Amino acid sequence: MSIGSRVALVTGASKGIGRACAVRLAKSGYDIAVNYLRDEEGARETARMVEAEGVRAEVFQCDVSSFTDSQNLIDRIEKELGPIQVVVCNAGLNKDALFMRMTEEDWDLVIDTNLKGVFNVTRWAARPMARRKRGRIISISSVVGFTGNPGQANYAASKAGILGLTRTLAKELARYTITANVVAPGYILSEMTDKLPTEIQEKLKSQIPLGRPGTAEDVAHAVAFLASDDAAYITGQVLIVDGGMSTGNI
Repeated sequence: MSIGSRVALVTGASKGIGRACAVRLAKSGYDIAVNYLRDEEGARETARMVEAEGVRAEVFQCDVSSFTDSQNLIDRIEKELGPIQVVVCNAGLNKDALFMRMTEEDWDLVIDTNLKGVFNVTRWAARPMARRKRGRIISISSVVGFTGNPGQANYAASKAGILGLTRTLAKELARYTITANVVAPGYILSEMTDKLPTEIQEKLKSQIPLGRPGTAEDVAHAVAFLASDDAAYITGQVLIVDGGMSTGNI
């Protein structure tokens, strides 16, 4: 993909991994479409951080679980910011409960956001990418999609679904010079992990061969690589970013 005016969409970019991906891609010269659902203040802070890297940023509110809203999101970005070359599907949430206690509502909410959201956004972004015969689709999954995790049947299913979807996209979109890959983080420092009891945090850390939890920036570096020209011949792959935590279990 040629250097010049380049646009990347990052969904769920108001904080955490999404924000780190937006800033890292900005460092690579991409103008950034910052998507959020509810945290407008966080999204605007991300945009300010992106602009500090000398590129453009625009904020776009959208519920990616909506097929129609996702179409409108892609249309707006293409009109207001420019042709999208990279899509990072990061938007996601969790509603944890043991399987026998999980409600239908909690199942649907997680699947609709984490998995259907990837379908919705890439469904509409792939069309203009195909016309231009170039593009990168990068989805954020989780090692939980491989290993499972008690209390996270909905989350694990959604993240596993991303793997199958992406591998299919890779095969269907290759003729348009569009690559589709997954980044699967492990134990990453975040607001969610900060709430875990200290003993659980220490137990998780002890399972990481590199001896530390990951950061949002660790994930963002992997995303930036897959978005780069250096990854032009990589598609349908999963890049696990977990410090070796899942080694031997996948």
